[in-house]
Amino acid sequence: MKIIIHTMYYLPDFGSAPILMDELAQSLAAAGHEVEVVTTLPRTRGEEFRGLVYSRRIEGGVVVKRLWTNSAAFPLARLLAWNIYTAGALLNQLAVRRADVLFLRTPPLQLGVPALFAKVLRGARVVVNVQDIHPDLAIESGILRSPAGIRFAKALEKWVYGLADTIAVISDGFARNLRSKGVPAAKLAVLPNWVDTEFLKPGPKDNPVSRRHGLDGKFVVMYAGTISISSNHALERALEAAALLAGDREIVFVVVGEGLKKDSLREKAAALGLGNVVFLPFVPYPELPALLASSDVLLVPLDRDKSELSVPSKLYTFMAAGRPILGLASPDSEVAVLLRRNDCGLAASPDDPAAIAAAVRTLKGAPERRRALGAQAREYVVRRFAKDAILRSYAALLNSVVS
Repeated sequence: MKIIIHTMYYLPDFGSAPILMDELAQSLAAAGHEVEVVTTLPRTRGEEFRGLVYSRRIEGGVVVKRLWTNSAAFPLARLLAWNIYTAGALLNQLAVRRADVLFLRTPPLQLGVPALFAKVLRGARVVVNVQDIHPDLAIESGILRSPAGIRFAKALEKWVYGLADTIAVISDGFARNLRSKGVPAAKLAVLPNWVDTEFLKPGPKDNPVSRRHGLDGKFVVMYAGTISISSNHALERALEAAALLAGDREIVFVVVGEGLKKDSLREKAAALGLGNVVFLPFVPYPELPALLASSDVLLVPLDRDKSELSVPSKLYTFMAAGRPILGLASPDSEVAVLLRRNDCGLAASPDDPAAIAAAVRTLKGAPERRRALGAQAREYVVRRFAKDAILRSYAALLNSVVS
């Protein structure tokens, strides 16, 4: 079976999406399928990709085609990047003689255009993998405001879901959202994101990464991931909580990552005069276990109005690290419910800096409870979100779509 995976981001780009899509592609190739990935050139090009507008390589038995697109960090530039990538994906589809399955990791919803071509003229099946609910997320964030633009985006969403043979969503909340929009339940499959629990394991807090960044000897409250529109307001409230905790010299908030909202977050920290907040770039993937082990508490921020529109895959990654989670999410969100039901951490309102600060104080003052919460988080993710089991479910889903 020939499978073409469309994903905006792929290794060696940073973030969870490149890791997940690389692991999916490699798993399918190892099972004997012919796998092609159509993606973009890494946002941080480095010498390997500098000056290129197109790259085709075979990596671990997978054909990886990388296309140039812009990487500026503001909303209209992001929309332009989606459109450029979609145009490149369509050109690639014109050149490819056949494909049994097109796997579309959305956003962008514009990927429905090359999928339509492949389905009508090549007889391919289409699987849409929904990682964020768009356009809802853009509307709730205030990025998409024009009534005409909202109508068009909602029509595009409906068209793409109608085009799909199967829609794989990452949570029950996502499935409810799509059913409420008229998507038949029979078309939906709930397949969560996964974690490589053999690679991501609990480790000692005192390690080379923590020492390199001066985190040893501190009580570290860490966020590591893309700094995006789905978590920006919650992270701003976390900075205000850091201001409330500035009198405790042992506590430091660490924000690791890049993204659309990083500059505005830095500006807010500077405006508040925060000496207990550290911003770090993404670390190389092999260092991720040691980075997470440097923390005492791991933050999973999710703005209140986006609780049903995004489930951060970093939640499962953090749980695998064996550290307690502090979910900045509304009480009825999937993040908060999971933490409560499985005793993996605490949840605080994403709008309430005082509640966030109180939760940090509670965890700091209870080392035994922190260890118990971290152990329970680790046990839960190993049992429910381990990589091999979920990748087998994805393989079975793709086989069923073709057969």
